[in-house]
Amino acid sequence: MSMTSTAPASGLSLGQAQAAAEALVAVLPTGAPLAPLLENGSAVGPAAASAVVASFVGAVSADLAVILLEPPTLVDDGAEGSPVVSLQDVLQPALEAASDTFGAGVLDDARIEDAGQLFADPATTVFALTGPAGTAGWFAVRGRAVVAGRPGSGGALSGKLARISNVEMALTVEIGRTRMPVRDVLAMEPGAVIELDRSAGSPADVLLNGRLIAHGEIVVVDQDYAVRITKILDAAEELD
Repeated sequence: MSMTSTAPASGLSLGQAQAAAEALVAVLPTGAPLAPLLENGSAVGPAAASAVVASFVGAVSADLAVILLEPPTLVDDGAEGSPVVSLQDVLQPALEAASDTFGAGVLDDARIEDAGQLFADPATTVFALTGPAGTAGWFAVRGRAVVAGRPGSGGALSGKLARISNVEMALTVEIGRTRMPVRDVLAMEPGAVIELDRSAGSPADVLLNGRLIAHGEIVVVDQDYAVRITKILDAAEELD
């Protein structure tokens, strides 16, 4: 089923969505090559309940979802009935290839969840992934619109922000906290181990001037510690 070729209300153009879909199918680990064809999201139906989804944050931010009717051969059950390789891990490279078409940014880890609302959203561009045997799955991509200010205020706001664009602010990465009695602090010596309130692998907090703005994971870049941003928090999430 075809769709009109207008750009979604989110600001993600049809050309950008098409480029992302083509990059995705070029990397999908399917037995036969697939082609993306515009589809109506309502045609997906119950299959959207187990989509592989990921979110991209960058100059262009977007939500992406993939559904395959037949899982790749790598996703086979092991001896105890669990997959040898998870479906989301197998599809992560394809989602990364799709998000690379949006430019610089960060794609979070793929996960399996119900993407029914994403596929049904009028702002979402949906593609049927078609091959020699017909439809093999679907790909959905929805851009995240920048929240605009009041009409006519954009230029004035940009001018005001330009005045402080060179102001330095303290960015802190926090991997955990703990509370200790004063006597334990005074008893600390080199070699002492302080247990934090987070388990290994938990995301680190990114704070701007002491305010929580994002979560990330610690990585090593050229032998220096760095943080890879995995989630940007809005004001409502920060208060949770």
